[in-house]
Parts: sequence; C-alpha cells; structure tokens
Amino acid sequence: MAGNEAEDTLILETTRGPVTIAMRPDLAPGHVARIKELVREGFYDGVKFHRVIDGFMAQTGCPQGTGTGGSGPANPDSGDSQFFICFAESAWLDNQYTIWGEVTDGMDNVDQINRGEPPREPDQIISIKVAADAA
Repeated sequence: MAGNEAEDTLILETTRGPVTIAMRPDLAPGHVARIKELVREGFYDGVKFHRVIDGFMAQTGCPQGTGTGGSGPANPDSGDSQFFICFAESAWLDNQYTIWGEVTDGMDNVDQINRGEPPREPDQIISIKVAADAA
C-alpha cells in the first residue's frame, strides 16, 4: 500500500476473522482523524458488536458493550467511537450518520457476526490497526 492509502486503511481482527476498511477522509476528515486516534490508543481492542440486525448492520464501538457509551467528550454529527458496518444499502441513514469508510475485504467475516440486540454471545473486535502502523 502506498503511504496515504496505508494511512487511511484499517485492519480489524475480529472473532470472525480479518476485516479491512478503507477510510474516507474526503467525506469525513474529522471523524476519520478521531477513529485513527482511538485505534492508535487501543480503544477498540476487545470491544463487542453489541447490536447486530440481520439485513441491516453490525454496531460496535461502545466500551460498555451496551450502546450507551463513547470515547469521552460528545462529538457532533455521530463523530465519536461507535459505528455501523452495514450489511446492505441503507439509504435512510443518509444525512443522519457520518459515512467515514467502506469494507473492502472481509465482508464475509462481517456477515458471520452473531445477531441480536444484544447478541447472546457477542462477537468482538480483537484489535484494530492502521495499515501504516502494521507494516
């Protein structure tokens, strides 16, 4: 990966396998910067997928595993630690939530995440790394 590409790529190790996300600083520069800051602090290590709705999305990023927490100070326009990985097009979310990335590899692993609100046996993010740091 080239310098900028590696700096804007996340590699998630989940309990279902690896997932690669290409971040979109062109769409959400502040949110991408915050996500990278949290990743580099190890914030996401061990965090659960606490809400997973079949045909819709897997939600993660709450340190309590309940959907009620974040990284500390509230950020405007959903720009904090929690995020969705959508299983399908979800146009009704447009203009309500920040799009800051896209899964480019490992969607088959995301599709295997245990469903539920919350799941009885939630899957987890084992770790996330910025690709530039993983080299």
